[in-house]
Amino acid sequence: MKELSETKGYSIKKMCEYLGVTRSAYYHWLKHPKSDNELENEHIAEKIKEIYQLHPDMGYRRIRDELDVNYGIPVNDKRVFRIYQKIGVQSSIKWRPKSCIKADTNPAHIAENFLNRDFHADKPNDKWLTDVTEFKYYKGIETRKIYLSAILDLYDRRIVSFKISDHNDNTLVMDTFDEAVKKEPEAHPLLHSDRAFQYTSQVFYNRLKKHHMKQSMSRVAHCIDNGPMEGFWGILKREMYYGNRFTDREELIQKIRDYIDYYNNRRLQRKLHVMTPMKFHESATYAT
Repeated sequence: MKELSETKGYSIKKMCEYLGVTRSAYYHWLKHPKSDNELENEHIAEKIKEIYQLHPDMGYRRIRDELDVNYGIPVNDKRVFRIYQKIGVQSSIKWRPKSCIKADTNPAHIAENFLNRDFHADKPNDKWLTDVTEFKYYKGIETRKIYLSAILDLYDRRIVSFKISDHNDNTLVMDTFDEAVKKEPEAHPLLHSDRAFQYTSQVFYNRLKKHHMKQSMSRVAHCIDNGPMEGFWGILKREMYYGNRFTDREELIQKIRDYIDYYNNRRLQRKLHVMTPMKFHESATYAT
């Protein structure tokens, strides 16, 4: 309006009427243009909206980290929170596990809880956690399931290996373990799991013994004993699975694969000094 009035001689009154702006508001803006801080906040708000569109699960802290690392906008939590509230975005609700898996009724081998909720590791491949979770998809009125088995490294929180199957059986768990050993042949970690039948089997115990790994198991009905693994399931399902209804098996499998790649290589974590699991892993590798 200001430019049109000065260069073209357009009437301020008529432009205000046409645009639905009061003249008092226009003249107030003319006397008090936006400050650099306000303009910067508007720029940050646009980037927050952009990030939120891609990742509606992100809270303001993760958005701040994204702004800093991937957008080159250094800003503190409080400022992002104020803008976050002002533009009315809100992250999706966190997932909470509903129950723990039941222990095997006829175990071949039971290990003590050597991990004992000590979720700190001093180096890569020092402590591994493992578990299996299920996903549902639909064929008409029929509900079907696939199962995801994964091994997580407590040092860098990366997913060392994972396998997906239509069956929650020994093969799924053994294949996951074999893949981890193939990727990390020199690793001899403490390996912690719950007491599901695959982990209490003699076959699994023999595999651990062969690769000089110490076995640890959660107590019965104590999901928190495997807390970070349960936490990963929660992150994955909240950010990729919940809120979607999958009707195609291959699409669901691809979404899981894509998410684990995103989690390992692009998802920033403050516990890892605002790095991704793989970046944190690599930084430790370079330091040794």
